[in-house]
Amino acid sequence: MIDGKKVLFSGMQATGTLTLGNYLGALQNWVKLSDEYECFYSVVDLHSITVRQNPAELRKRARNLLTLYVAAGLDPKKNCIYYQSHVSGHAELSWILNCFTYMGELNRMTQFKDKAAKHADNINAGLFTYPVLMAADILLYQADVVPVGIDQMQHLEITRDIAQRFNGVYGDVFTIPEAYVGKSGAKIMSLQEPSKKMSKSDENPNASVYLMDDEDVIIRKFKRAVTDSLARIAYTDEQPGIKNLLDIYCACTGKTPAEAVKEFEDRGYGELKTAVAEAVVSVLKPVQKRFEELSKDKTYIDEVIKENAEKADYYAKKTLRKVQKKVGFPERIR
Repeated sequence: MIDGKKVLFSGMQATGTLTLGNYLGALQNWVKLSDEYECFYSVVDLHSITVRQNPAELRKRARNLLTLYVAAGLDPKKNCIYYQSHVSGHAELSWILNCFTYMGELNRMTQFKDKAAKHADNINAGLFTYPVLMAADILLYQADVVPVGIDQMQHLEITRDIAQRFNGVYGDVFTIPEAYVGKSGAKIMSLQEPSKKMSKSDENPNASVYLMDDEDVIIRKFKRAVTDSLARIAYTDEQPGIKNLLDIYCACTGKTPAEAVKEFEDRGYGELKTAVAEAVVSVLKPVQKRFEELSKDKTYIDEVIKENAEKADYYAKKTLRKVQKKVGFPERIR
């Protein structure tokens, strides 16, 4: 805990462009957590290089992502918003935790199998030990809670296992993190394949709405959204395309699925798509405007980067020095 508050850690990769799903499912929810928790929100650029990146593009996307954190409403005075690569403790703790992680555990990680299949020409050690770096991210700040989706639950479980194993040898060093179980963000699915999540890496440009898409592009993508031939608007798994549109509408308007269904019960799919698109535009426009303003204020963003990196480094070092002493590393002469 920090100043009487439980600690929360989360982060996003500095690859691709944030989607509507990232915003409604995570980022929007983060803003609401600032008063309840001491929050560390990282731009996880160390994780990004398990896949080959264009260096200039990675730097640009990392800065854009950090700027979007602020534009979305995260106050850098109340939240620690920083680049993972600016805090060396992430990599240092990751190495130590590698020595407390078993090969069999890493072999069972489904994300490694998925990524290895997608990047068969670059199955590197970093891809294999990715979950250990993620564990270091969380444990470095003694996080009490971590907001995770179903697809990330396996990573939290291995984090807990590593922490408990280390504590079993050296005493209560790490806080054992729990999954954040408050109000979860909306789960937004692909507009073209509503059986899978909306993704930054989807090759179909009509499948995802991106945070910086302009109004015309957003409307066009929703007009092309996959529905069905049932010609009825109901919130049911039998109509995944319609259900996804209703989820997006509810996330943007604050209405319940039942209220949304009642609103559109005598209207066609075309009207639903238009209404959802307009609701999305109304939510994203203020974020886009703030992002443009912040992008022009280089001095301010640079200050945020510097101050928050120093704050993150301070708390990281508190944990790291304790861990280094426990495992027997020589004390540093200051």
